[in-house]
Amino acid sequence: MAKKLIGIDLGGTTTKFAFLDEQGNVLSKWRIITDITDEGSHIVPNMIKSIEDQMRREDYNSDDFIGIGMGTPGTVNRDEGTVVGAYNLNWKEVQPVRQQISGALKLPIFIDNDANCAALGEFWKGAGNDADDVVFVTLGTGVGGGVVVDGHLAHGINGSAGEIGHICVEKNGFLCTCGKRGCLEQYASATGVVNVAKDTAANFTGHSRIKELIDNDEDITSKLIFFLADNGDILANQIVNRVCSYLGLALSHIGNILNPENIIIGGGVSGAGNTLLQPTTRSFQENAFPSVRDSTRLKLAQLGNDAGVIGAASLALQTKSM
Repeated sequence: MAKKLIGIDLGGTTTKFAFLDEQGNVLSKWRIITDITDEGSHIVPNMIKSIEDQMRREDYNSDDFIGIGMGTPGTVNRDEGTVVGAYNLNWKEVQPVRQQISGALKLPIFIDNDANCAALGEFWKGAGNDADDVVFVTLGTGVGGGVVVDGHLAHGINGSAGEIGHICVEKNGFLCTCGKRGCLEQYASATGVVNVAKDTAANFTGHSRIKELIDNDEDITSKLIFFLADNGDILANQIVNRVCSYLGLALSHIGNILNPENIIIGGGVSGAGNTLLQPTTRSFQENAFPSVRDSTRLKLAQLGNDAGVIGAASLALQTKSM
């Protein structure tokens, strides 16, 4: 029987798992709640137990698998197999993740940043479409990304390649959590769209449902803004156009530097579909170098929440080349 892969996508709320074949087809998948109490000390033991339980349910043992790949928040030391600074997991100190999981399951494990794993997933089985050069940008609570060049992830000298959310799109703009101002994350993430909405509404004098909600201190979301834009709300359309102008500008910088075949847009905000893609593409084309404009294509992600776990599993294929 052909050996299988295990993928883990560790998040601050849930941890997703999958068993896959070597071609990247998901054979089974499941999830557990991520227990971040006690400084995240339960996270790795819970992952080990969950995999062991699933192996028993499916009548597998470690010999049936090639290895494990895992995507995680925080700063990953890929050589040591450790993670640090994953504050949404309460992992402030260095976590010896590889040592714990590999020791318990008797399988090799490869660990990378969660956004990189999502990029690998889309590259391998999603919107990458067999291209060797792909950039993935995820628009969620923040803005992350991953860069695939000649079929391999680009990590950079300090593992920080793909920090797309911190491209500056507005000099002296909104303050970012990183300490800089004007980062894309403050304009195109789910929270960034709301930032833009409140800023744009301040100077809007017409009638708008979004304006009413903001003036009444009621909660608004990026999903609502895109929905109302689709339904003709003038202010919502102004907000969407402004967000997409910033996003297209940032992606044009990426295109001018890397000229990938595809730039793939994923994450929760990408659920807006063509309402997001079309004005972003227009901004990209206005700002990109002509030969980049005519060759690099912007696309929506295809794998949804499975991108991370599929991409993580692909890391385990490194075992075969060792």
